[in-house]
Formats: sequence, C-alpha cells, structure tokens
Amino acid sequence: MFTHTDLARLQAHSLKMQGWIRQQTFSPELQKTLRRFSSWEVAELILKVNQSTLRGRLAADPSLPQGQVEEDGRQRWYSLDEINALRRRLKVNRRSLLPPRPANKRALRCAIANFKGGAGKSTVALHFAHAAALDGYRVLAVDFDPQATLSHSMGLSDVAEEYTVWGIMARDLIRETERMNAAARGAESGTALPQRKLPAAITDMGLHDLRINDFIKPTCWPTIDLIPSCANAAFVEFASAQYRHLNPEWSFFAAVSRYLDALPADAYDLVIFDCPPAIGYQSMNAVFAADMLYIPSGPGYWEYDSTTSFIGQLSEALEDLTMFEGLVPAGTLRLPKAFCDVRFLLTRYEQGNDLHRAMKSAFDKVFEGRVAQHPIEMTRAVEQSGRFLSSIYEIDYRDMTRETWRRARTTFDRAYEEFRGYAQEAWAQLEDEA
Repeated sequence: MFTHTDLARLQAHSLKMQGWIRQQTFSPELQKTLRRFSSWEVAELILKVNQSTLRGRLAADPSLPQGQVEEDGRQRWYSLDEINALRRRLKVNRRSLLPPRPANKRALRCAIANFKGGAGKSTVALHFAHAAALDGYRVLAVDFDPQATLSHSMGLSDVAEEYTVWGIMARDLIRETERMNAAARGAESGTALPQRKLPAAITDMGLHDLRINDFIKPTCWPTIDLIPSCANAAFVEFASAQYRHLNPEWSFFAAVSRYLDALPADAYDLVIFDCPPAIGYQSMNAVFAADMLYIPSGPGYWEYDSTTSFIGQLSEALEDLTMFEGLVPAGTLRLPKAFCDVRFLLTRYEQGNDLHRAMKSAFDKVFEGRVAQHPIEMTRAVEQSGRFLSSIYEIDYRDMTRETWRRARTTFDRAYEEFRGYAQEAWAQLEDEA
C-alpha cells in the first residue's frame, strides 16, 4: 500500500536527482549561465549581415564591442549585451538592426496553450522567448504551469508559491474586494449593501503590499525576465474556487491581465505565456490576458482529436465568462474576449513520415489557413536540448556536429520568423497607449 508518506519519500529521491542534473548542467553554483556567441553566429544568424561587413565595421571603430578573442585569433565570442550594443550602434545599407516595434503600443501578449500534455508548449515558449531575445526584443515569460518546466529551463528552481501566478491572483482578490467595498453601493435606495469579507488567512499573507516587480525574476538572459511557477502553485486551482465563493463577483479570469496592465507600456516588447495542460483558473487567466493564441499540437490523429476538444472547451469557457460583462472594472480587456490572431503549430513533425504529412494537410484544411506553415521538426539536437534543460540557442554548436545543430536551429528559426510576422500584424491591432 502507498500513502502520502511514500509519495513524499519518492519526491525526496527525485529532488536529489534534480540537484545532480542541475549541477551537471549549470555552473558549480547551480546557477544557469548564458554562453557567448561566435562572430559567425552574430553575423549570419543573429544580425543577419555578411561576416566580412561585420569584421570591417569592428576594425574601423575600436569603440564597438570587440568580444573575446580566441587564443589563435580566429574567432571572437560575444555576450548578448555586446550583441545588443552592436545592434543599437550599427546600420547596414542604412538599415537599422533593431527589431521592428510599433510606436505607442504596449507589449504584445501571446499564450502558448493546449490542454494536451506533451504537445510542446514549454518547448515552443522557451525557444520563442530565446529567439525573440536574440532578435533584440525584451521578453517577459510567464509560467502558468505548476510543472514549472519553463521556470526550470530558465534556471529558476527555488521559488516560493506567493511569487507565482497564484500570488498575483490572491493579491488581485484582495485588491478587487477592497475596490468593490469602497465603491458607492446601493446609491438609488440609499442603503449600503453588506461588505465582502475575506478571512485573515488571505489578508494577512502580505500579498496586498507586494509591488509589481516583486513577482518578476531575472534570468541568465539579460533581456528575458520571468514570472516563475513551482509545484506548490498547483494549489491555485483549489484556492481559486474558494476565493470565488468568498467573493462571487471577483472577475478571477482577469487577475493577470490587470497585473500586466499595471506594467509600464515600454517595459517589454513581448510577453509569452506557457500554459498548463488543462482548462482551469490559471489557463483562463492566460488566454484572457493574451492578444494572440498559439496552439501547438503533435502531428498524430489523437493530438488532432485533443486539439479539437481543446478549442471547443475553450470556446465554451470563454462564452461562460460573458456573464461578468459589466462587472469587470474599466481598463481591463473587454468582454466577450477577442484575440487578434489564433494559430496552430505542429510539433515533433517528421517530413518523411507519410502520416505526419497527411495530418498536416488535414490541419490546413480544417483550420482554414490558421496553421503555421513551418512546423517544429523532430531532430536529435532538439531531444538533446530538452534533456539538458536548454534551448537549441543555448547549446554550443561545438558540442555536436555543426550540421546537426544547424538543422535544429533552422526549424526553430523558421517557426519563430513566421510567428514574428503574425505577431507584427496582431501588434498593429492593439490600441495606442495614452
């Protein structure tokens, strides 16, 4: 017979193994560090300029970041900060190397969502965040999944649950309840309605006084911040049901949206949500806050079937939220919820597999041109990056054959570039900031 004690013992063994893996993967201090990028990568893959052009500019202007030179003098290696400094200072053929960003717009928010486990949500979220950072964008990643795969891959493992999405939602409950209690009530009759009361177990947690930035953690990528998750954050699904009972008028699904609305409009360029494999309080916060919905799916029939169920249940859930119309405070996204764009992305795709090609054709036909045309292909390097809690962008190409590394990077580059195109179109639809 197995009880909770046995499960706790198994978890303790697993935590020891996690510590060993992090020690092998990260630095001796168990902190993840970001590698440097070769001048070949910087020129051809990141800044997309000719190598000789970059060398000429560096030689002509010694004030530009020169990187670290190998002992043989053949190769230079640059940090991301140095790459961004080059991006800001250089122009090639009068073309700015800065990424396009529409003026007077807040950050674009994209939810990577599907309630089927193993669809590749965390892998896509991680690689899109890293690709966007290499593209010159400032990224905020939000981990809604209690499995915390994205958080661990970003190098964060020791996270208290009050600094996760659960903390943001509990803080929002307290603030929204106070706002409702302070609002004029019963104005027509002149009779005040009963005040909504929250138990001390909630109000005394100190969440009310947490600042916006208290939830945001830096990562080893200088232009990527993270709102992390942890295993204890699974409690949010139980707690949120209790919170709704305490204040039925609390628009729980808009908590994260209200939090993000309070960030400065120019703090980030892109916000990426990694959603849990279920429709619940956390995932509904993600999709409600998102401007754009990206739905990864494997290329098999059962994944297609699950994805079909997901969009059906999501449709019903979003329809149910219209009951809050008129109750959501001004400044929060309006009801009914509308996305600027919805896209489907096939993952673990094998071009030589007849079934995969047939399923891609079915996805294209059924979802009416909403399917991204550059799927994430399954390669050995992609599998290896997952084992080492890293993206293909973090892996040094010298650790494998360059062709193997390049093939894996190419599949994510193409998927990201297509995503960026859709994102630019969605971004233009956002209202201008006051």
